[in-house]
Amino acid sequence: MNKQIYQEDYEHILSHTIPLKKLANKTILITGANGFLPSYLIETLLYFNTKNAQKINIIGLARNKKKADERFKTYKNRTDLKIIIQDVALPIRIKEKVHFIVHAASQASPKYYHVDPAGTLKANVLGTYNLLEFSRSQPIDSFLFISAGEIYGIMQNKKITTENDYGSVDPIQVRSCYAESKRIGETMCVSWNHQYNVPTKIVRLYHAYGPGIKLDDGRVFADFVANIVRNQNIVMKSDGEAVRSFAYIADVVAGFFTVLLKGKRAEAYNLANENATVSVKELAHILVGLFPEKKLHVVFKKRSKKDTYVESKIKVNRPSTAKLCSLGWKPYFSLEEGFLRTIQSFT
Repeated sequence: MNKQIYQEDYEHILSHTIPLKKLANKTILITGANGFLPSYLIETLLYFNTKNAQKINIIGLARNKKKADERFKTYKNRTDLKIIIQDVALPIRIKEKVHFIVHAASQASPKYYHVDPAGTLKANVLGTYNLLEFSRSQPIDSFLFISAGEIYGIMQNKKITTENDYGSVDPIQVRSCYAESKRIGETMCVSWNHQYNVPTKIVRLYHAYGPGIKLDDGRVFADFVANIVRNQNIVMKSDGEAVRSFAYIADVVAGFFTVLLKGKRAEAYNLANENATVSVKELAHILVGLFPEKKLHVVFKKRSKKDTYVESKIKVNRPSTAKLCSLGWKPYFSLEEGFLRTIQSFT
């Protein structure tokens, strides 16, 4: 693990015009603490604490104690981090006063949608319900729900997707467990804001990547990174024509904090890098081109019948991020630089 890249990312996030000092001397609850993005949120806040006299108290909610112990072993003596082992799908039992919540617990990889669709639904529906009910009892300053660009579904003849758009999602397809549960999670956030005055905000995240992503994540871009790290040819199991928008983790985390602290209540914000929107096939060739000395190639192979990966029927998912940029956020890392940093982080 290249620790310098992580530290540079934390520095970059803190360099944004984000009023993180609003969190000082307060407590933030982050669910899914073992996950790729939530753990980066936690470590960014811990880095903030090392550089500032005013401390942010962090509670990370995680299901797996063994993974949490391993993930946060470097911080086991920190007094500003508390890890609670609990499934977010169960009622929240936290005694401390909580001021901010980021609900990031979710199975985001399609490899889970076939084998555990119920688990995917639970985190986004029951988990969101439990956290919103917990928020009513506090009250809290801000609640951020991490949704996804998949909620837009399939839209006909739409080149750019804004937050006011929506398309179709087939509710009786197993893969819809993710998009539909994110959709109802958003509606719940708006409803609890309307009826109970819970200050909810929503981020619709597209494809996030960066240091810390699991090489067996299951999403194609993680597979590509794994191929490069292992000096293997990139193996594509589709025609690669699907167009996706990618965002580097440091830009993503900065976007999360921007919406949490500056976003409008009961509103959604697309989070992506518009300048990093390419086809999957283009991405594969870009990654191979970053390391010409490896002499790797892009090859095509049919999926085996045993492969449980469930492909998306969305061919083009190109977002507008103008609304988020109006809050002062903007992406800094190009596709090439972001993936170069990602791959180098494994060395």
